[in-house]
Amino acid sequence: MQDSESSALDLLDRTLMGMALIDWAELIGITIVVTLVLMFVRRVFFGRFAALAERTSNRVDDIIAEVLHGMRTWFLIVIAFYLAVEFIAADAPAIPWLLRVVFVGLLFQIGLWGNDLIRVGTEWYVESRDNEASQITAARAMGMVGRLVLWTIVLLALLDNFGVDVTALVAGLGIGGIAIALAVQNVLADLLAYVSIVADRPFVFGDFLVVGEHSGTVEHIGIKTTRIRSLSGEQIVFSNNDLLGSRVRNFKRMNERRALFSVGVVYETPHEVLKGLPEIFKAAVEAQENVRFDRAHLKTFADFSINYEIVYYMLVPDYAVFMDTQEAINLAIHKAFTERGIEFAFPTQTLHIEKANA
Repeated sequence: MQDSESSALDLLDRTLMGMALIDWAELIGITIVVTLVLMFVRRVFFGRFAALAERTSNRVDDIIAEVLHGMRTWFLIVIAFYLAVEFIAADAPAIPWLLRVVFVGLLFQIGLWGNDLIRVGTEWYVESRDNEASQITAARAMGMVGRLVLWTIVLLALLDNFGVDVTALVAGLGIGGIAIALAVQNVLADLLAYVSIVADRPFVFGDFLVVGEHSGTVEHIGIKTTRIRSLSGEQIVFSNNDLLGSRVRNFKRMNERRALFSVGVVYETPHEVLKGLPEIFKAAVEAQENVRFDRAHLKTFADFSINYEIVYYMLVPDYAVFMDTQEAINLAIHKAFTERGIEFAFPTQTLHIEKANA
């Protein structure tokens, strides 16, 4: 009996990687117990917190709930393992390696948390943009870039933890990146311009743009090009960088459209009628919907007509509505002139012939 107990004690006193087997057993036991406790806490507390976050409109608690939900079971094991290592506090060669394992687990968990936050941020951005197709594409592209940067940082931190000199690696990547950037600088310029278009939103799908001598409706916003459909039917393709470098007029963003037109009457029109014409023009404009009358004045005495200038504002930006309104105003003025016997001016010449004295 004593021999068997002695053999068991001798076995427990044996070392593995500088630690006694009894310490390894204690380390594993503490890890299991702490892991079970942490899993219980996560299930009870974190589950209730997530349910509470769903019932509120505050997005801060949604972020916290997402982070807590992203806490994997293996990470709980890593935490428990770290606490067990600290509790054992054995001075053994295996301890630094065990702590490195803990650090690796922490790095991967941070990467997963960051990945979840990027995903949630992308979903919120798409929802705030009413699920526009171009915005969904842009958000996914930005999310992919964010994940690439995140996991690159995680990988560099991991290599540095294992003693790899990442300075030379980063320098090499930097030089290679500069060479690649020089080779594809036009593509990168268009890509950065695309990011600017998505973030700043100077125009969106469906806006009517005038760019120099070209005009049309935005039909597609891509990573390299933006395409608009002209009024004559053809598709015009702009590189994103060239488009942002131009002066773009976005007519869809107008709150009001200023309209100015002229009407000319003949010189034979009586003075009292001339004085009353601004009221006729005002009545014709104010009879229309979505307009605000500004002014009507006798402007000039031209070669063959007396000209009036009328100004009003359309309260909606749609060009078709503006043209319908202008047509209705013109017809109303024509009807008023016809009823009152007022003549529109048209180009005429008067020839005076004098008889020569015999």
